[in-house]
Parts: sequence; C-alpha cells; structure tokens
Amino acid sequence: MIDVSIQTFEAEVIQASQTVPVLVDFWAPWCGPCKSLGPVLEKLEVAYEGRFKLVKINSDDEQQLSSMFGIRSLPTCVLLMNGQPVDGFMGALPEGKVREFLDKHVPSAEEVAAEVEEAAAEDALAEGDTEAALEKLQAAVATDPANDGTRFDYAKLLLGLGRVAEAKTALKPVESKRLLSRPIDALLRWIDAIEIAASDDANTWTEAYFSSKIAANKRDFDTRFARAQWLMAQQRFTDALDELLEILMRDRAWSEELARKTYVAILELIDTPKPKVADGQIPPEDPTVATYRRRLSMVVLS
Repeated sequence: MIDVSIQTFEAEVIQASQTVPVLVDFWAPWCGPCKSLGPVLEKLEVAYEGRFKLVKINSDDEQQLSSMFGIRSLPTCVLLMNGQPVDGFMGALPEGKVREFLDKHVPSAEEVAAEVEEAAAEDALAEGDTEAALEKLQAAVATDPANDGTRFDYAKLLLGLGRVAEAKTALKPVESKRLLSRPIDALLRWIDAIEIAASDDANTWTEAYFSSKIAANKRDFDTRFARAQWLMAQQRFTDALDELLEILMRDRAWSEELARKTYVAILELIDTPKPKVADGQIPPEDPTVATYRRRLSMVVLS
C-alpha cells in the first residue's frame, strides 16, 4: 500500500495499471468507515501476493484527483486496468464482499503462475531451447488448465516438433470446444493433415504426383485439397494457402467451404503474437498473415 498524490498518480496508478490491476482507495482522516475498510484492503493486498496493487488517496489533500473521479462519498474504491477505471464500490464492505469484487477482475494465483511459466517459455524459445520451452509450457498448462491460450501454444510447439501423439493428448480436454474456438480448430485440422499425409504408406504423394493430376484437371479439387494437407503436414503453410486459393477461386463453396475453413485455420497457425502497444492503438499485423487475409477477402468478395 502506498499513498498517492497528483504528482505520483501517473506513475503509480495509470502506468502501473498497464501490468497489474490497481485498486485506488479514496479516504479521509475524519471518515469512520474508511478506518474500518483500510485494514481490510491492506490485509487483502498481502493475501493476494501482488496480484493487485493498493494505493490510497487522501481526498482532503488531493481534491483534484477526487474531482477527476467524481468522488461523492467516502470511502470509495476504484479499480483501474490498462489505464482505465473498470469497476468500483462505495462504503466499508466486509472482507468477503471485497474478495468477491476483486475476484471478478484480479487474475487467480494459478493464472499468474502460468503467465510466469509462459514468459519463461518465450525466453527459452528466443534462445533456441525448445525442450526448456516445452517444459515451461507443460507446467503452465498443468497450473492453469483453463487457459486455452497456453494450451494452444503448448500443442502448437509439440506439433511443430513432430510430437503428434503428445499434442493430441494435450488437446483432448478441449476438443469439444472446436466449433467455438478458432485456435483449437486450427490445431485439430493440422493434426488431421499430418495423419492423412502419414497414411500414404506407399509414398505416392509427391510433388510430381500432385502436379500431374492437377495439370490434367485443374478442377480436381480433391487432389488440390490433398496437396494442401500434404503441404500443411510439412509445415509449408504458405504453399498450402496458395493451393487452397486455387480451389477458392474456382469454387468458394466446395465441400461445405472446406477450403476456406482450412485456409482460415492456417492463418491462425502462422499468426505471430501481437506486440504490446499503447492504449487505444492497434497492434501491427504479421505481414504474411495480412497479405493472405487480403487475398482471401478478394476471392470471397469477388
């Protein structure tokens, strides 16, 4: 807990809330309920172990800040995230009610622990240590099983390393979300492509094989789609996108839009994490993904 003034408000509240929720307690020395709420908030800040930051503002001394937030009664608490107020409450709530309020917005201990593991995985990948990255991502999934984003990163890395069976095991708990989650659907389509390509026991699927069949019939969409899956299995994703575009340009609705759905799945797989930007700004899109999104739009809207 720290006391904040107009001079320190920007750094201690606005900037700090970009990385951790900040709970601002507006109080005054003469306010009886403030004296009962204050110790509760301080106790919870310790109990939540850094998952939110508590700051106190003396409304008598900092009337400009009180006016900025439209404070009409004390105590009043305002929660800020990413530089913006998102919720608040008035009055000296009991500890249980304050916990309920915080738990609506503050990440759980499991979520925070998983984020630490995922950050460590990103560092390991940047250093080329894929095994360490896998270990960290696996720990993150185990710590916070409900975090589908971390599970996606874990399964995607496994597939990239050819460890299909492990990826399928990792995705088993979320398979039912396939129709609702584009990332999960993308990974499952990648697995389908890998397994279909692996079923070619006679090794008949070659570049020459596909080229000759397509040259004989440019509307042989089954062969074109098989080639796209073969390319996906090899992680030649942009080549697969080009083949799927050939189908879409000739028949957008072929096989219940299978080509379009697979195209969208590949875009999900090759998209890169968005860099953090200032509030209100739109992060730049990966140039390859942006190019292929435009090509899809041109075909679909033509």
